[in-house]
Amino acid sequence: MDLGIKGKRALVCASSKGLGLGCAEALAEAGVNLVMNARTDGPLQAAAQDIRDRFGVEVVAVAADITSEDGRAKVLEAAGDVDILVNNAGGPPPGMWTDWERDDFIAALDANMLTPIALIKALVPAMMDRGWGRVVNITSQSVKAPIAVLGLSNSARAGLTGYVAGTSRQVAPSGVTMNNLLPGIHATDRAVSLDAGVSKQQGISPEEARAAREATIPARRYGTRQEFGATCAFLCSQHAGFIVGQNILLDGGGVNSTL
Repeated sequence: MDLGIKGKRALVCASSKGLGLGCAEALAEAGVNLVMNARTDGPLQAAAQDIRDRFGVEVVAVAADITSEDGRAKVLEAAGDVDILVNNAGGPPPGMWTDWERDDFIAALDANMLTPIALIKALVPAMMDRGWGRVVNITSQSVKAPIAVLGLSNSARAGLTGYVAGTSRQVAPSGVTMNNLLPGIHATDRAVSLDAGVSKQQGISPEEARAAREATIPARRYGTRQEFGATCAFLCSQHAGFIVGQNILLDGGGVNSTL
C-alpha cells in the first residue's frame, strides 16, 4: 500500500533501537525523511546510516537527552518544521508503591508526560498552519491494564493519555491527527533485560523465562519492532486522517478486555 507520505519529514524520538527504530524504518520505507534522536551517539549514527543505505532517504541524527530542556532544544533546532512527530522515551524504573517519593514521580512525569507535551506544543502549531500533520505517542499497555510494579509509568503515561484525548479533538479540524500506540512486550533489548531478571530470580535459563512469558500472551510470542513500526507508519499515513485520539494496543491480546 502506498501510504502517501513520501517526501514528508518526521522526528522520531528514541529511535536508535527497539520500537523507535521500528517506527523510523517503516517511515523511511514509505519515503519519509527523518530526524532521529537518541542519547548515545554511536548506536544512533549506525542506525541512521543503515536507514540511509537501505531506503535512500535523508536522515539527520541528533544525540541528545530528549527528556531534558537542553536536549529538546538541540533536537528541535535540528528538526525545524516536521510533518510527523513520534514521541518515545524509556520508561521509569519498576518498584512498589511504597518505594516512590515526590522526586520519583516528578522524574517520571518529566520523561513520559511533560516531554511529549512540550514537543507537541513546539511542533504541532506549524502542522496546523500547513493543514496536515501526524503525532503518534508510544505509551504502554499499562494505560489500559495497569502493571503494579510499573506505578510510575502507569501514572505518567495515563496523564499523557488524558492530555492527548482532549488535545487531539482540538487540532483535528486543522488536519492534524494525534493517537497513541500501546505496546505489550516486544522482542527488544527491554525484553531481553526483563527475561534476564526473571532468569536470575528463578534460577532458569533466559530461554525458559521467555517461553514462560510467551505462554501468558494469547498470540504465544513477542511482538516485533517491524510490525510495531508498520502500525505507526499507517497512523502517519494519508489513509489515517479519520483516526483521532485513539489508544491502539499492540500486545498480542495480552489485555483481556472487550473495549
